[in-house]
Amino acid sequence: MAASTAAAAARKGALTDQRFSELSPALSPEVVEALDRGGFQRCTPVQAAAIPHLLSHKDVAVDAATGSGKTLAFIVPVVEILRRRSSPPKSHEVLALIISPTRELSSQIFNVAQPFFATLNGVSSMLLVGGLDIKAELKKVEEEGANILVGTPGKLFDIMHTDALEYKNLEILILDEADRLLDMGFQKHINFILSMLPKLRRTGLFSATQTKAVADLSKAGLRNPIRVEVKTEAKSTSKDAGQQELGPSITPLGLRLEVQSIYFLFYYDCDLIFLNSSCSLQNHNLVLVQYMICEASKKSSQLVDFLVQNSGKKIMVYFATCACVDYWAVVLPLIKSLKGSPIIAYHGKMKQSLREKALASFSALSSGVLVCTDVAARGLDIPSVDLIVQYDPPQDPNVFIHRAGRTARYDQEGDAIVFLLPKEDTYVEFLKLRGVPLTERECLANTDDVIPQIRSAALEDRNVMEKGLRAFVSFVRAYKEHHCSYIFRWKDLEIGKLAMEYGLLQIPSMPEVKHHSLSLEGFISVDDVDITQIKYKDKAREKQRKKALKRKAEEEAQNPKPERKRPPEKPEKPKRKKTGKQRQSIQTKEDLDELAHEYRLLKKLKRGDIDEEEYEKLTGFGDSDGEASDGDGSNLDERKKGNKAQKKTKQRGKCKSGSKKFEGRSKLRSKRR
Repeated sequence: MAASTAAAAARKGALTDQRFSELSPALSPEVVEALDRGGFQRCTPVQAAAIPHLLSHKDVAVDAATGSGKTLAFIVPVVEILRRRSSPPKSHEVLALIISPTRELSSQIFNVAQPFFATLNGVSSMLLVGGLDIKAELKKVEEEGANILVGTPGKLFDIMHTDALEYKNLEILILDEADRLLDMGFQKHINFILSMLPKLRRTGLFSATQTKAVADLSKAGLRNPIRVEVKTEAKSTSKDAGQQELGPSITPLGLRLEVQSIYFLFYYDCDLIFLNSSCSLQNHNLVLVQYMICEASKKSSQLVDFLVQNSGKKIMVYFATCACVDYWAVVLPLIKSLKGSPIIAYHGKMKQSLREKALASFSALSSGVLVCTDVAARGLDIPSVDLIVQYDPPQDPNVFIHRAGRTARYDQEGDAIVFLLPKEDTYVEFLKLRGVPLTERECLANTDDVIPQIRSAALEDRNVMEKGLRAFVSFVRAYKEHHCSYIFRWKDLEIGKLAMEYGLLQIPSMPEVKHHSLSLEGFISVDDVDITQIKYKDKAREKQRKKALKRKAEEEAQNPKPERKRPPEKPEKPKRKKTGKQRQSIQTKEDLDELAHEYRLLKKLKRGDIDEEEYEKLTGFGDSDGEASDGDGSNLDERKKGNKAQKKTKQRGKCKSGSKKFEGRSKLRSKRR
């Protein structure tokens, strides 16, 4: 596979003028011969930069576009360094260690390296990856030993906790996809592995994106380090872009970009020491990576239309979660326009044997579709991938580059497109700032609506319906974890349109929908459908479901659930007696209200609005029937005196505070009584 890829690259000529046979320090004839057999005569830029430094007793941190030939850039130095040893190693003496983040990448590196390891006499190699019995592997290591280990951090961590192998004479350590090793939570494993290795060694860090964590690791684990950056200068060739210069790009060279020049940046102890732009590449008439903005409810229809238009190509489609991959791998083959197209699922929750089988099947195809998660984003060298579709943008923006790098390997051409919702359009500018220029592709308006077909499939098969619900829930929760949360705001998700995109029959009950006012606009409910009555198309599963329902009904009949009794109403708590201050406050308010009422009546009396008889009646001095009290004129005089006293009392009440304020008022009340 590697030989055919290299041969294609050599034919296209997007390599440097530097030949492997002319490198300095010189490679041994056996290694040059192995390179020739594989079809490798000229170096890629990263190979021309990294190999001489590793062979010159330097540590390197390499930052180069994915698909640029980094694997050979460290395999060749490893083999050369071991060939230069004066004596053959002992069977259990480890001389070289190559670590990568995933099983697939470790297996790929091991397979690519075999022709070169074969040139070493008396040197054995071993692949150590997860998914296999640790006891059986440990027994094999103890019995056979190994001089070169290629594997994942977790498995190497387990092996190095034993005394089966020796590491004190290790010559070279390689960390491939170094940023991913740290992102995946392998810090503990990497730190332990480094602690077991001698400090006098050569170390290489290789990655397409150099993160701060990688920089920190290079300071801690590398001596006299040289940082090598290999970048390309690109400009748009699309008519809309108007030949606009786009500057440095970190996308693969053949990923529909017109390559203008390539340059190396060499850093010694993090300082720039050398700039070389003499390496030439042949220009290609290519276009930019594309993006398409469309509504969520139209997204699945646009995907199907895109796959139909490119039916003769080899395509990888990336989704956010494993549940999404499972769902679309079932749904897409049911679409009429895609029937007969090979569609293969690949994600991290599959068993290792199924993952290997899926990868091998897709690699062997000349055309077909691989629906996958980011487990297939890094390092995998799948031959002749023509098109990358990022249906869901990755949570980590660094992964965007690695996804796109599965196409345009070496100098093969390829296309890439990412689907974005209208509120995610800022992502385009964000990627441009990170050296990934994009050009827009129009969202077609006349595509066939596939939602009715998906819903029809869900009505006919419970498996489709359940997978759709799981995929929808997993997508919403993955969306909440986006690293660019200021662009991908989950509270702005239009849940109604999103549910239509997935062809759901109902919107699932989930906290994100219940407790937040997410938009349900755009969802068209399916009427007159009892979801509980939808059957599995698989007769065995349906039979099992019916048995489970019957068993549940019998259990409920035998042990009926007691009716929930309403909790007894709690008796009203006895009211607490009011404090003196509270009582005084209430009394004061009542007095003020009454005083204000009587004062208003007194003003009316003075203005002549009411006479004295009516005034007495309204203030309570008259009889109950409204007439004056019996008695002579002396009584009337007394009442007048009382009115004067009352007026004085009111005036005093305005000036005084507390209970003293109303002493005159209480006397007046007693007189009334």
